[in-house]
This record gives sequence, structure tokens and C-alpha cells, in this order.
Amino acid sequence: MPTGSLPGLQPWGIWKMGRNISPISALKGSNAGFIGRNILYFPSLPSTMDTAKRMAKEGMGEGTIVLASQQTGGRGRLGRTWLSSPDSSILLSVILRPDVSQLPQLNMVAGLATVHSIEKATGLKPVLKWPNDVLLNGKKVCGILMENVFEGGELKAAIVGIGLNVRLDTSRFAAISATATSLSKELGREMSPWEILPFLLKELEQSYRELQGGGSIPIYEKWLARVETLGKVVRVKSGDSVEEGYAESIDVDGSIMLRRSDGSLIKVVTGE
Repeated sequence: MPTGSLPGLQPWGIWKMGRNISPISALKGSNAGFIGRNILYFPSLPSTMDTAKRMAKEGMGEGTIVLASQQTGGRGRLGRTWLSSPDSSILLSVILRPDVSQLPQLNMVAGLATVHSIEKATGLKPVLKWPNDVLLNGKKVCGILMENVFEGGELKAAIVGIGLNVRLDTSRFAAISATATSLSKELGREMSPWEILPFLLKELEQSYRELQGGGSIPIYEKWLARVETLGKVVRVKSGDSVEEGYAESIDVDGSIMLRRSDGSLIKVVTGE
């Protein structure tokens, strides 16, 4: 197992949640397949994405998960910082090796898996916000990040990052206190990340296998049914430009079509 010179590596570490719980015992009965069979746990990392990318370049197997209790330099989309505190969130990145044609649907796979796992573990009803957020009661509870590793023009790996606020006290962070929430807050009770992690790994496995089996359109349709952005007038920042319009449709590649006030249509591939 190539691990390079990564300090503090604990392939089956202990995550203290008020009591010692090992990843092995937490995942017993989860029926995890190849996603989650190999979990590399760190008490703290600058970024699970950066570590997973390094491991992918070294040849680490598909389905390997890099998991951290805390990130000191975690990031979201568009260069933003992903805030966390110890033992409060699921912070993971998974190494996948899909066909390059399936890259647009990987974000959808992760979104669907997160929504389904939250529903099954808590009974809460999350929705998806284009392009990569999961919301509960209008507030962000999870963000999804995708980065690809290319070598010689060929796709070597796709890294999917998921940051899910389980018991993060969002009121401690001024930057997100008004816009973010956690599962514990929405449930009205304390919840441990280990309670939902087995659900998340199982749903990731199921959705990814469906995609690999030629299910790009079914994955897209299931994802689209959960997106709350359609049918609303939205402002989308893409690069240096800002577009405003009625969210009319979202294509299978994840791009959104906005109907401007003058009646014209514009396609936005990525943005916020």
C-alpha cells in the first residue's frame, strides 16, 4: 500500500466521540463494498483532497477513502475555505477511476448518496442546490468538491470530496453562521459522524456502481428530481460574470439554462 511520506497515517485509527469508537466497529454491518474497504484515517490533515490526490498519483486503489477528524486547510469550491472543528463533521475524499465520459455525473452520484444517507440515518428531508450543495431547511449542511488527476492527457483518477456538518456548531463561525446548519441542530439532538458514515459509504457504492453500469441518465434523473433550484429566479456567479434569470433546465452534464428577463437563454456550465 503506497503511502508516501504522509505523517500520522492510521489506516484504522480511533476517532474519539466522547468514547473510543474504531472505524471497524462503526462500519460493521454496513455491507460496504470496495468504497470504504480501505479507509485511511488522520486525526488532522490540511486537506483530505490534497492527500487523496497524492495517493491517487502513487497508485492507491479505487475506492480508497481519506478521512479526517479535522482539516486545517480544508477548501470548498471556487477557492473558499471549508470550516471544521475536531470530531464534528464527516470530512472525506474518495479515489475513483471512472471513464472520462462519466465525470459530469460524479457530482450527482455524491449528491444523491448524501441526500439518501441523511434521509435513512435521520429521517430529515434534504434537497440539492445546484451545483453541489445539500440543504436542510434552506441552509447548507454539506458541500461536494470534485478534482481530477490527469497524466499525459489521460484521466488517472477522480477525487470526490464530501464535507458534511454532523455536529458542527456553526454559530462559532461568523462566515457561515447565517447560512449553514448541521444534522444535530436540525434533529434537535447530538449526533456522531460515525452514526451516518456507514449509510454514506453504502449509498456512494450503490450510486457509483449504477453509474458504472451505464446509468448516467438514471443517475441524472434521480439527481434532478432532488434539485430545488429549478423554477426559481436565481443569480449565478460564473468567473467574473454574474447572470440572473429563471432556472429553466439543467442538462445531463450539469450545466444550467437561465432564461433572462429579455427572453434570451444562456447556458452556465459552472458557477455559484
